[in-house]
Amino acid sequence: MDKKMAKVTFRANTNLARHLWGDLSAITLKTLKSLTGEYSFSVQAGDLQLIGGKWHVTHAGLLRLASSRQCSGINTTLQRKLSDPTANRWVFRAVVYKNPKSKGFVGYADANPANVSSLMHGAELRIAETRAVSRALRKAYGIGLCSVEELSAFANSPSPSTVSSSNGSGAHSSNENGKSQPRLRDQLCLLIRQFNLDPNLVKAYAADFCGTDALSDASRESVESFISHLSAAARENRDSLVCKLNSYAHPAEAKS
Repeated sequence: MDKKMAKVTFRANTNLARHLWGDLSAITLKTLKSLTGEYSFSVQAGDLQLIGGKWHVTHAGLLRLASSRQCSGINTTLQRKLSDPTANRWVFRAVVYKNPKSKGFVGYADANPANVSSLMHGAELRIAETRAVSRALRKAYGIGLCSVEELSAFANSPSPSTVSSSNGSGAHSSNENGKSQPRLRDQLCLLIRQFNLDPNLVKAYAADFCGTDALSDASRESVESFISHLSAAARENRDSLVCKLNSYAHPAEAKS
């Protein structure tokens, strides 16, 4: 096993997960313990995301696992007969070979403007390939979690929430039982640090994404949706995301 993977502990994962997402249920902790022990997934490294109260593995986490398990190779093939370039619909087939003698684990996935965020239009081909690889990797290593890249965050749909939109996007919120809910600000800051993004540009992007003049005016569901989108976009193609963020610097420069 890769030494970096071996250093991940359940306690470290639990502490950071509670800091990011608040109180965790017994079943959520039990699942996290299993994921930590069996796959050495790291919350800090961005291997896992808690969305809608359920754990989801990231594409980066799956690749890290494959590397640690000395995966022999990954082959992807565009399914031309199933794809429609005029409609920007792409279908990929991915095969993961765990070892040189492996027959391969196959995964299929598609991407089109209907299941990809409008902010990611034009990147459907790359997203389809990423989704296919994620599915093949999950099959190869027996991971029953859905990957973040396969979620509706690509389609701008808000993440499930246990709180109403009136709670806003502050640092704390509470559900009907008074239990602490996720710190959205902390989640956003972690993504900014993890991918070395400009916080001011991310803030401007978030306000635009949520359709408000200021991020503080956005509903909690809108901010959760943006965080899921930002996480997926950064892992899919950070360079493309940075270009998108830089476009929000132009108005400020024009005023000065």
